[in-house]
This record gives sequence, C-alpha cells and structure tokens, in this order.
Amino acid sequence: MNSWDAGLAGLLVGTMGVSLLSNALVLLCLVRSADIRRQAPALFTLNLTCGNLLCTVVNMPLTLAGVVAQRPPAGDRLCRLAAFLDTFLTANSMLSMAALSIDRWVAVVFPLSYRAKMRLRDAALMVAYTWLHALTFPAAALALSWLGFHQLYASCTLCSRRPDERLRFAVFTGAFHALSFLLSFVVLCCTYCKVLKVARFHCKRIDVITMQTLVLLVDIHPSVRERCLEEQKRRRQRATKKISTFIGTFLVCFAPYVITRLVELSSAVPISSHWGVLSKCLAYSKAASDPFVYSLLRHQYRKSCKEILNRVLHRRSLRSSGLTGDSHSQNILPVSE
Repeated sequence: MNSWDAGLAGLLVGTMGVSLLSNALVLLCLVRSADIRRQAPALFTLNLTCGNLLCTVVNMPLTLAGVVAQRPPAGDRLCRLAAFLDTFLTANSMLSMAALSIDRWVAVVFPLSYRAKMRLRDAALMVAYTWLHALTFPAAALALSWLGFHQLYASCTLCSRRPDERLRFAVFTGAFHALSFLLSFVVLCCTYCKVLKVARFHCKRIDVITMQTLVLLVDIHPSVRERCLEEQKRRRQRATKKISTFIGTFLVCFAPYVITRLVELSSAVPISSHWGVLSKCLAYSKAASDPFVYSLLRHQYRKSCKEILNRVLHRRSLRSSGLTGDSHSQNILPVSE
C-alpha cells in the first residue's frame, strides 16, 4: 500500500466514524423527541438517516477493504448485494434531499396552508415514491448482471465487464444519473431559488420597517443603531448562506463521482484509480455531512441533544453519588459497632 492508498483509507475511516456518530445522534433525537416526530420533514430525515447508516456499516467498510487489499473484498454474491445497496442508497439519498427541498418550498411559499399541504400521509407517499424510484435502477442492473466489483472505485457498484454491452451500459448509466443526480439538482435549484426569493422579499419589508423606526427614534444611541444595521445585514445573508450550503454540499459530494462515471464511459479519457476512489469517498462524505446540514444545527435537534446530554450527565451524577453514599456507609458501620 502506497501513501495515496493509505491516505484514502484514512479518509474513509474518518468518514465512517463521523457518519456513524452523527447519524446515530440524529436517529436518537428522532426517537427521543415527540415534537420532531410530529412534523412531516421527520420522515424525510428518518429515510435519509437510515440510508446513511446503512451505507456506513455496509458499503464503506467493503470499499475500505477493497482499497487496502486491491481486490474484491467479498464473494460474488455479497458484492452484488452490496452493489445493489450502493446504487439504491445513492439514488435514495439524492431524492431525499429533493424531497426536503420541496418541503421547505411549501413551508416558505405557502406558510398558512403548509399543514394542509404537507401532512404526514403526504410525506409518507413522497418517501414511498423515493424508494420506488431508487429501487428501479438497481433492480434492472441486477437483472442485466451489471452489478459487481469495480476496480476503478475499489467498491461494489454498477459495472459491466462485457465489451459488447458497452453501449447499452452507457445508456443505462446516463439515464440513472439523469433521473437521480440531475433531477434532484434541478429540483433543489428550483425550490431553493423560490425560497430565496420569498426570504429576500420578507427581508426588504423588515428592512423598510427597521429604517422607518430608526428615523423616528431620534434619541437612539449610536451603538443601538449600529447593532440594528448589522442585524439587518446578517438577515440578508442568512438565507443565502443556508441555501448555498444545501446546494453546495450536494454538488461537492456527488458531482465529482457522477462526472467520473460519465467520463469513464469514454475509453478515450484515462482515469486514475486514485481519483476514482477519491470521488467515491466524496460521495460517501455526504452521509457524514447530511446530519449537520439538515438536522443537528437546527434549534429542535440542538435542544434534543442538550436534553439527552443532561439526562446522561444526571444519571452519571446519581450513580456516582450512590457509590459515594455506599462507601460512606461502609466506612461508618465498623465505627458504630
């Protein structure tokens, strides 16, 4: 194993650790908080989190073994099963992000009718469609024997070893990425652009009211005026930063892998195996970043994490006080005798 392979293996191990801990924490918040579970986005988050955990415990270790051993990490049947899972989870992750963006669009553009338009039943139907859509391509690939170990990515994924099927496999791969990556990217851009437009409109209204108030308050202290203007500037940037994060992480994590898969279909362009594995690692890194982008940085999840931490610390303090009391009583008993 050279230094490149060692670095890629270390990157995979770090991604696995962060993904496992962060997604498990999101799942724990969903289990412990009834307020979060009552909301429709909880179903999308649950679907995304379970998929990320499954990818972390199944696909990432097999890819790590493939990078270290430079050969198929498992038998043919297990590798085909892992490739089926990898293809399904990749599409499911992208479509889940699109579903979350649709939920945000409905919440911002139609705030008064949001509860009527996005009920738990509607969210469950969207998740069911996501599963059906994501299962279509791996099922077709399994029937056509296009699942197995791909040396370029050191992982079990979509692959075709027969030269006579090259054109059919290229069409299939292009259709898969067009109806998963490209479709999700278009939905993300359309919905979040609408959300940003509404957010900027509301910011302008608030800015007008703020400026009118500052004009009327002649005796206001200059420091208070400056704080109001700074808050006004932060308010304008907040929505842009959030939407840039949603779309940016999607592109940074998935675009290199998708472009590499499409370029790979052209034999005229050689691709380094190190780049292939790195692009796969970037796709895996989405599982580690999703909990922070979509869940853990939100107020409700932070509140739930604090409650979980307080309960754990409270139990530890009770145990330590109980042990202290037992040792104190044991020390007193011989004296009283």
